[in-house]
Amino acid sequence: MTTESDFDPNSQTPLDADIDEVEALRGEIEQLKAQSLIERADLDNQRKRLARDIDLARKFANEKLLADLLPVFDSMEAGLAAAATDDPLRAGLELTLKQLHAVAEKNGLVEVAPAPGEAFNPEHHNAVSQVAEDGFPSGSVVQTFQKGYLLNDRLLRPAMVVVAP
Repeated sequence: MTTESDFDPNSQTPLDADIDEVEALRGEIEQLKAQSLIERADLDNQRKRLARDIDLARKFANEKLLADLLPVFDSMEAGLAAAATDDPLRAGLELTLKQLHAVAEKNGLVEVAPAPGEAFNPEHHNAVSQVAEDGFPSGSVVQTFQKGYLLNDRLLRPAMVVVAP
């Protein structure tokens, strides 16, 4: 027969040991659930990042090609400016330039050609000089030397302009 003095409060019965084991297993399950959620979130973020990178690659894959075509645009426009209006080759050159611009626009290229009097935009224009000109407010474009271009809203080449001081 056991007496009160024989009872050890620190000793566990088999039932207490089973309860402790169940609690430990529950804690481990909760940790595994939390770890699973974190890994799932990481995979989802990685998938979104990869999709964003693919989208950017598609938008700017032709950037080098279009940048290499900009001097061709400049040369053709200079040729048109120098050609006589009655020159039979002028119409062909105009049509070719128009087609070239249409192809470039389909691929996201937008011309930046500020008109005289337009406000200077340092994000899209490069001021090469300043000239005090009557009729032009301070900080406005007086003349455009070279057109600039944007590719899908990213500056490819700034427009070179003369600005009123």
